[in-house]
Amino acid sequence: MSRTRTALLAALALVAGTAGAAVAAAPPDAGVAAVPCTVEYKVQNQWDTGFTTSVTVTNNSAAKTSWAVKWSYAGNQKVTSGWNAKLSQSGTAVTAANESYNGALGTGSSVSFGFNGTYSGTNALPTTFTLDGVTCNVDDGGTDPTDPTDPGTGSRVDNPYAGAKVYVNPEWKAKATAETGGSRIANQPTGVWLDRIAAINGVNGGMGLRAHLDAALAQKGSDELVVQLVIYNLPGRDCAALASNGELGPTEIDKYKTQYIDPIAAILADTKYAGLRIVTTVEIDSLPNLVTNVSPRATATANCDTMKANGNYVKGVGYALNKLGDVPNVYNYVDAGHHGWLGWDDNFAPSAALFKEAASAEGATVADVHGFIVNTANYSATKEANFTINDSVNGTSVRLSKWIDWNRYVDEQSYAQAMRTQLVSIGFPSGIGMLIDTSRNGWGGTARPTGPGATTTVDTYVDGGRYDRRIHLGNWCNQSGAGLGERPQAAPATGIDAYVWMKPPGESDGSSTAIPNDEGKGFDRMCDPTYTGNPRNNNNMSGALANAPLSGHWFSAQFQELMKNAYPAL
Repeated sequence: MSRTRTALLAALALVAGTAGAAVAAAPPDAGVAAVPCTVEYKVQNQWDTGFTTSVTVTNNSAAKTSWAVKWSYAGNQKVTSGWNAKLSQSGTAVTAANESYNGALGTGSSVSFGFNGTYSGTNALPTTFTLDGVTCNVDDGGTDPTDPTDPGTGSRVDNPYAGAKVYVNPEWKAKATAETGGSRIANQPTGVWLDRIAAINGVNGGMGLRAHLDAALAQKGSDELVVQLVIYNLPGRDCAALASNGELGPTEIDKYKTQYIDPIAAILADTKYAGLRIVTTVEIDSLPNLVTNVSPRATATANCDTMKANGNYVKGVGYALNKLGDVPNVYNYVDAGHHGWLGWDDNFAPSAALFKEAASAEGATVADVHGFIVNTANYSATKEANFTINDSVNGTSVRLSKWIDWNRYVDEQSYAQAMRTQLVSIGFPSGIGMLIDTSRNGWGGTARPTGPGATTTVDTYVDGGRYDRRIHLGNWCNQSGAGLGERPQAAPATGIDAYVWMKPPGESDGSSTAIPNDEGKGFDRMCDPTYTGNPRNNNNMSGALANAPLSGHWFSAQFQELMKNAYPAL
């Protein structure tokens, strides 16, 4: 979603009256009536050359029988069409006047209108609005001290990626640049993974969290900049995947809180970093495991049963959301698996309910969740263009194909948009946005289909046309044939805040053989190219590349393959 800013009603200096005299903000006990008017300007959707915006104006002065709202753009934005207001533009100045049916605007009442527009370059936000010549403040999402229901989100914007650069990790950039051809993508932004306590201060002489944030400030300059952090160290982490097991045992929830989350929150709260937009991806692969990999399902593991029984995944996620959500410039995005994991009817709604349970645990509320991320470190295609879930072949639904296997979604974008709708329906804020990790889901190269498959059977139709060339949707480790996906970009589709490269391309998912280590990482046969599978991938071959190192370690051969199979091509 490409939403913009909403504003602190009682904490900004106000300009009142046509004389433009500056008036101090009202004290908390004065109420919001002292504020002449407020404006909420939200970019609901944005694409390369256009955008759709809604505007809500609240009048806190005397009742009106007609009204006009005015603002100016800093860029080349042009209003092309609108609704619920008469819109006109002269140069950069825009006027929205009431229609005949909505001119009445009582004290404390609001009116909303919307419009479509075009732009090029940066769609910078208007900073000043007037209502009938009186300057209004703009709600920036901060706490209204007169409103006990206002959760307070500091200076957050609606879509942190809109109008912002994204941090390029110097360590990843150096590794990519060192690869033949790697300089073509070395300046792409990737996530910084805090996958153990030691990572906070830096591992083996590498950059710690403060070093990354300091580097981000240098990259930021006078622009807005997003820093992407992966919060990934739950007790009993990744209960169904040994390759990414963590350092904390199943019961070490207190250590997770005090030695991991609390230090991260303290660093992020440093006012030195208040000008950064800090996106946190909270605990990938954790909550979905409590839906799909617990008893009595055939895919259950003893470790996942343990984590469901002790509640430490739910407690840990809730605690992280609560503590990190207290930092005004932090944007929490909770991991929501991927369509090939949670897209089935018996997984979909229960997963959303579990996400809400975690977002309501340990002092957290749904207001601490800015959005959700799907496909993190996975390979599911962003969009399958050669078939839809509604297609049929000779009267047989594509849902009955072996690949789709009665799933309700065929790709990540449709799944993310549907999951967002489900989450809003059960109580998450209507403004939440979704992220899609497109770092390794391009599936280009010579194996990429150029059109639908043959209509001989439903399987030939789906298999011949699908971009995702994995043997099975359940395969997740160092997949052979994968390529770099869509480059990171803001607001690529309705409900999607951004495509991101949260998983740094070139970092292994797990070792192909057992490798002794002090990182708590086990050997998972799903990373072994000779493995014939288990119930979670319907007993298919793993599809993994050979000679892979431990998870998180650099895997040159995979990096080269990802570049070779990139789509769009490099």
